[in-house]
Amino acid sequence: MSKLLWKTLLVSPAILGATLVVSVGAVRAVDSTSVSSANELNPKEAVQPLTAEVQSPQPQSIAILEAPTVQQTPEVATTATKAPVEAGTAQGNVPAQVVIPQNQQLNLATPETEAIAPVLSAPAANPTIAQATPSAPTESNVLEQINRYSREGNSNTIDQVTNVTQLSDVSPGDWAYEALQSLVERYGCIAGYPDGTYRGNRALTRYEFAAGLNACLQQVERLIAASVSDFVTREDLETLQRLVQEFEAELATLGTRVDDLEGRVAFLEDNQFSTTTKLVGEAIFAVTDSFGDINLGGLVGDDDVLDDDDDTNTIFGDRVRLELQTSFTGRDVLRTRLQAGNLEAFNVSPGSAEGTQTFNLFENGNDITLDWLSYTFPFGSSKIYVAAFGGIHSDYAPTLNPYFEDYDGGNGALSTFATESPIYRIGGGAGAAISLGVGPLESILGPSTLTVGYLAGDAANPGEDGGLFNGDYGALAQLNFNIGDRIGIGATYVHGYHDAFSPIFGLGAVGDASATAFSDQFTNGVVGTFFANNPSATGSLLSTGGFGNTVPTVSNSYGIEAAFRLTNNISISGFGSYTNAILLGQGGAEIWSYGAGVAFSDFGKEGNILGIFAGVQPYLGSVDAPGVNDVDIRDSDRPYHIEAFYKFQVSENISVTPGVIWLTAPNQGDDDAVIGTLRTTFRF
Repeated sequence: MSKLLWKTLLVSPAILGATLVVSVGAVRAVDSTSVSSANELNPKEAVQPLTAEVQSPQPQSIAILEAPTVQQTPEVATTATKAPVEAGTAQGNVPAQVVIPQNQQLNLATPETEAIAPVLSAPAANPTIAQATPSAPTESNVLEQINRYSREGNSNTIDQVTNVTQLSDVSPGDWAYEALQSLVERYGCIAGYPDGTYRGNRALTRYEFAAGLNACLQQVERLIAASVSDFVTREDLETLQRLVQEFEAELATLGTRVDDLEGRVAFLEDNQFSTTTKLVGEAIFAVTDSFGDINLGGLVGDDDVLDDDDDTNTIFGDRVRLELQTSFTGRDVLRTRLQAGNLEAFNVSPGSAEGTQTFNLFENGNDITLDWLSYTFPFGSSKIYVAAFGGIHSDYAPTLNPYFEDYDGGNGALSTFATESPIYRIGGGAGAAISLGVGPLESILGPSTLTVGYLAGDAANPGEDGGLFNGDYGALAQLNFNIGDRIGIGATYVHGYHDAFSPIFGLGAVGDASATAFSDQFTNGVVGTFFANNPSATGSLLSTGGFGNTVPTVSNSYGIEAAFRLTNNISISGFGSYTNAILLGQGGAEIWSYGAGVAFSDFGKEGNILGIFAGVQPYLGSVDAPGVNDVDIRDSDRPYHIEAFYKFQVSENISVTPGVIWLTAPNQGDDDAVIGTLRTTFRF
């Protein structure tokens, strides 16, 4: 123990110093480059709602991606090179001598030209109707004014304003204002904001005025095309002609700007990755080390069994995920995720999964593999989840552990135990689930959700002990409900089957009974002690001195989860689970786990999270098997888990998380273990 304390004292300043260096360096890098790339996997760290809705990882925007388009009105669409046409005399009062320029129907409400949208409900003028005059401003100034106006608002949320006097920041001091006022009130062709302003507390620019003029030109042209030109008077046409001559440079600039946008849109349409798919990613760099002796003696009654000094070194590695999010209807999502990594979990005790961290899952030596393929879609008011590979229960069932659970392992808690209740680790692989509302209970429990799902760990294996229904599996049923708007509660049941050497809390991982060495036969779980994952191995070890009599296990697990939002920035959550394991041909066992945590969001800075979690990892509480002294099992130490982490949000796409995990009795033994980690997450 003294060695452990001594090494802990040595490593703590090192981890703290590394944290400061990485954090300061990242901040300087962000400040100097002003990086603002989009983040779709998790754009901003947001407060997770305590609702009965499924809290599965949802892309921020998975709707079908469509490039912006430029629309054309059939009645008036022309090419930019066509000359102005004369309005005929056969229609009412329209004089043959008055020339109305024919216009293009232009959709100016694109991201580049939101400037014009609040003012106009009609197309811009044909760019050929005017040439820049010597007094016209330079092109850079013109585009700057247009861009400045484009940042003022978006026309998608405005109401129509048909009286120029409602636009309080437009000065009525010249003839053009009065002329346009008359036209607007006669033809209703200008749109403004509901508060009667153009925003920005400034006078109406010539380009804004030109956009409004263009709207009136288009409105008059529509009336002529609709054969109701008797409504358009000679005086109005003469006024329009004079205004066009006055603002010909501005109208030409607007038309040219839209032509440029058309070219850019065409380029994007020709070169886009996909109209239905987004590619998002996450990369984790982690520096980590463990301290403490490795011991298996506490559970088997001998403190010297498998006792070994800690000989781990500080390691630095990675985990990278690339995910394709595809939507075919705008409400569904097909997820195809590739993964590579090289960080192994620390062996804090032989066979134990208590030292597993989120980025340790599925270590594969940086070989690129497919680790998740699923499809989620609505069915009426319900949601259907189908996983062909790599599915887990928390993909579709709410875990009610906000801030600790982040559904990707890069921004929540460091350990797999603190992220969610171990009950969600029972079973995984391929299968399906449905989540539906429970109407009759809502009057009593508030918004409620009933979720059921089935996942098989060896679904693609046609062998005797494999397949969708004849191998390892976990079947889940969960009821979630809210009490008010601050408390969420979940009740969960999971029934599972686990072949010999397959862990209970292993996400459907399957052992290899054909291996020659018992250490190769067992597959580690992702949380819990060795005997909690393999309770039948206890009887085998104590009665025969080996694991030759390990048998399949049937498990029935019961759990409760709760989350309480104390304030907008303080969340308290916890869980408890009990597993009744049936050791086929041997007897039975009881497995327990519980934990609770408090999270402080926006701690010190928006996006930062301070999390503290404590609990007991899944442990063997009692066992009824040949050769086992149940008293020794009950008197063994509890494997307490204490964790603290602080996620510092360097930028929208980069976070740095230092943290410490203290395990008081790995594998229910006597020697403590401490894990120190510095995790840096990049999202793109």
